[in-house]
Order: sequence, then C-alpha cells, then structure tokens
Amino acid sequence: MTISLQERNCPVYDLEGTVMFEGSWQTMTKKGGITLSREKFPDGFFIVLVVHGDDTACLTNTPFESSSRQKNVVFSLRKKISYDEYLVATFGAFGVFAVFYCISFIVAVLHQMSRRRQRNAAATTDVQNECLLEGLEEENETVADPRSREERLRRKVNAGEPVFVSDMSRSGSTELRRSAQKYLWNILTVATFYGLPVVQLVITYQRVLNNTGNQDLCFYNFLCSHPVSVLSDFNHVFSNVGYGLLGLLFVMLVYRRERRHLKAVALDPTRDTVLGLPQQFGLFYALGVALISEGVLSACYHVCPNQQNFQFDTSFMYVIAMMCMLRIYQNRHPDIHASAYTTFAMLAFVILIGMIGVLTGTVIFWSLFTAVHMTLCLLLSAQVYYMGCWNLDLGVPARVWEAYTQPGLSFKTRILPVYPKRMALLIIGILVNVALSVVGLMFRPKNFASYLLAIFMANLNIYVWFYIVMKLVHRERISWPSLFHILASFVLWGLSLFYFFHKNISWQETPALSRTYNHPCDLLDFYDYHDIWHFLSAASMFFSFMVLLTLDDDLRLVPRTQISVF
Repeated sequence: MTISLQERNCPVYDLEGTVMFEGSWQTMTKKGGITLSREKFPDGFFIVLVVHGDDTACLTNTPFESSSRQKNVVFSLRKKISYDEYLVATFGAFGVFAVFYCISFIVAVLHQMSRRRQRNAAATTDVQNECLLEGLEEENETVADPRSREERLRRKVNAGEPVFVSDMSRSGSTELRRSAQKYLWNILTVATFYGLPVVQLVITYQRVLNNTGNQDLCFYNFLCSHPVSVLSDFNHVFSNVGYGLLGLLFVMLVYRRERRHLKAVALDPTRDTVLGLPQQFGLFYALGVALISEGVLSACYHVCPNQQNFQFDTSFMYVIAMMCMLRIYQNRHPDIHASAYTTFAMLAFVILIGMIGVLTGTVIFWSLFTAVHMTLCLLLSAQVYYMGCWNLDLGVPARVWEAYTQPGLSFKTRILPVYPKRMALLIIGILVNVALSVVGLMFRPKNFASYLLAIFMANLNIYVWFYIVMKLVHRERISWPSLFHILASFVLWGLSLFYFFHKNISWQETPALSRTYNHPCDLLDFYDYHDIWHFLSAASMFFSFMVLLTLDDDLRLVPRTQISVF
C-alpha cells in the first residue's frame, strides 16, 4: 500500500501509477510515519491511500496472490517536540561531552602539580643513575653493519633467545617521528578527497527527497525523525557530534603528551634513545583525525541512509581498526613497520573488496575472499610470532628444513614451538578467524560491509588482548590510568553493542519492510537507540584510543635493553 499526503486541491492523485506525482508519499505494510509542517500544507491536506494489486512494491521475492485481503488502517496525529525541547536535547549532548573536556583538564592540572612536587626527587634519581645511563647510551650508539645486526637478530629469534626493544630500535628518533607523521598527512588527504564527494552526493539525495516527496528514497526511523531546516532527520546526523568532539580531545591529549615528552628529552636526552619505548605520535594524531572523519562520514550517511551510501559509514572504521593494530605493533617493533603509503594502499584494497562484496556476493567471490582472508591471517600470525624476523620467499622451505635438522636438537625440541605462550595465543586468534570464515561461507550475509568490519574488529580485539596478556607474562604491570581506560572501554563497548543490535531500520529490506522496524524515540523524545549507539561508541573508541596511548606508561624509565619484544 502507498500512503500519500497531498495539498487540499484538485486533482487528487489516487491511482497506483499517479499517487507519487504530488505531495509526500511512501510505501508501507504494517506501519509508517511522515513528518508534516504547517508551511508545507497551509490550507490542510488530503490523506490518500492506494492499495496495490500485488506485493511487488513492498516485499521482495513474493509470488502473486489472488486471494482477497482486508486492511484496517488507523491514523494518529502527534505534535512534534517544542523548540525548547530541541535545545535541551542538542545542548544536553554538548554538555555530556563537555564533561570529558572538564575531567581531562582537571586531571592534567593535578598531574602537573604532582610532577612539580616530584622534580627534586627525580633530579636526585637522575644523578644516581647517570653512570648507568651513560653505559646504556654507549651500548645503544654502537652501530654495527645492518646486515650482520639483522642476521644476529634472526639467530636470536630462531634460537628462542629473549629479544629486547634495543634490538629493534636502531633507527634515529627523528627518522621514526618523520615516518610516523606521514600517517597524519595521508589520512588528512584521504579524508578530504573522500569526504567532499560524499557531502555533495548526500546533499543531492536530500534535495531530491525534498523536491519529489519520495520517502522511499531514504531509510529513516520515521517515528523518531526530527527535521531541522533542509535536513529531514537532524537527530541522527547531530548524534555523530561525539565522534568529532572526542576525536578533537584525543588530538589535544596527544599534543600535550608530545610536548611533555619533548621537554623531558631536552632535559634528559636518554629519554629518546635508551629509556622506554620509542615515541611515535604520528599514528596517534592520525587516529584522532580518523575518529573525527568517521563522525563526518557517519553524519553524511545519516542525511539519507540507503544501500548505495552505507559504505560511507564504515570506511573509516576500517582505517581506525588497521591503524590501531599498526600502533600496537609499532610499540615494540619501531624499525619494522609498513610505510604510510603501503598502509593506505592496503586500505584502498580493503574498501574495494567491500564494494565488490556489497554489489555481488556470489559463491565464487566468497570462496576467493575466504582464501585471501585465511592466507593473510597465517602470514600476519607468522609476522607476529617471529617478531618480524622472517621473509616470505622461495627460501622458506630451505630455512625451515635447516632449522629442523640442526645437530644436537632433541625430538621434543624439534617439534615444539620456541615461544609456546605466544604460539598458544596466536592459535586462538587463528581459530577465531577460521570460525568467521566458516560463518561467512555458510550464511553469506547480505551486509558484507558489516561482516568485513566484524573481521577487522575481532582481530583488533584479539591483538589488544594478546598484547596485554604478553605484558603480564613478561611481568610488566598495567598502570592505574590504563586499567581505568580498559575497564571503561570494555563497559562502554558492551552497552554500545546492546543498542547497536536493536535496529530501527534495515536498508537490506524494502523501504516498506524497513518501516516495520521503526520505533518511537527513547531519550528526551529526541534520540532513538541508534543515536544512543553513536554517543556510546564515540566514548568507547575514545577510551580505546586512551588504552593504546597509556598502556606502556609503566616502561617510560625502563632501559630498552630490559623491555621484551613480542
């Protein structure tokens, strides 16, 4: 059935082929909703109902049914919220995120006061440890031939000897910072050139909707859709503000931490050469910009959500997941990492795969995708297990045979892994990926973009927990701020997913079927479950980024010759 609201004049378009020529109209099965305004219908309006001869316009893959059916229609006219309620809902959201800024400011002030009180004690400690640090610095500055150093490192890994960050951090700090900074400039470039056409496209969608009255063009929650100016669904666009505000806050916190680090290095150069993990802030800046970009693109998607622009809502989630994994890997492998250009080339390939999956989804595609997925899973697992000290080439079988046939090794030593704890954790990760591949092959979900995102998020979670467990295995501690961020992100992600899976629309269905999921507003008569998901997921990602930023704070004054690589 099609319902149409037309101005109170003649002629009235009340036929199946003409009902869409006037006013606002939409197809529906069980329920629907249209927002009216006095400006659009100053003299009143007609409600026109047109029953279709079959279900083709409302359902998919439905055979023609000749049996007669009867529809009972009930109308209700509800007043929209007032202007004051609009202000309360919008500024209330700003107020919630302003709390994050206030708490961050208070913590920064308290931390600065604490640092001032500890300066005298720190100065005394520096004098006592001066000889030790000089020895470490001399050891670190001993530059050997790169090939012999790489070969020595490879022998240590193959023999199962402990490998330390000092073995992996031979590049200068300036070179590392310059390399990491490229991620920021690359993501700014990608966000600009990807975002501008997206904005143009969704504005065109909104104009077409406003000019034609075709409510089937966009998959809104029509029972909780509040228009503002030309936007038909302002609340779902505005609720993405959290991504931008918290992304900006994270960039500010990274900037503060970088300034503090540079000041500390100016007073004590060993902070940048022999103590703690090598500091590379470029990826953290890129993560903050990616969170802001995710908010912008998600807002663009919600201007007119449909199947054609859904990838706008997920593209930067791929970017965030991949850069988080890179950031974790770079912590203890500063000299072994993919360049920014290689990383974004891989991301472009991932987005291409996502587009093909959304458009096709055939058995052949799923088979090829599963093969690529499992191959990459095994290769990356080998990269993590061998700590980057291996090469994929034709010499792999010969090197495996040489290691296996070394004289003096017992049978047990030959078959057991050199790093059993690391191997056990990696096997768990591989099994999770196998399970995801089996689910994909068996069910072939229509929403391939979400399935691909699930793979990224699952592997990110696996890698984060792998890193945390390995820290504990090597008797490193988790600082109290990091522990708070871990618990906060864990709780918020749980709440976020609860609201995410209570969907109010489904662009995988027809517009009429999507409206059966529509639900009234749940918060302040302005926000629905999906808006709440936006707020909570923004906070979840912010705390997740803070975990990455603070996780190794316990190692700031530990010599790199004592920090294990895993």
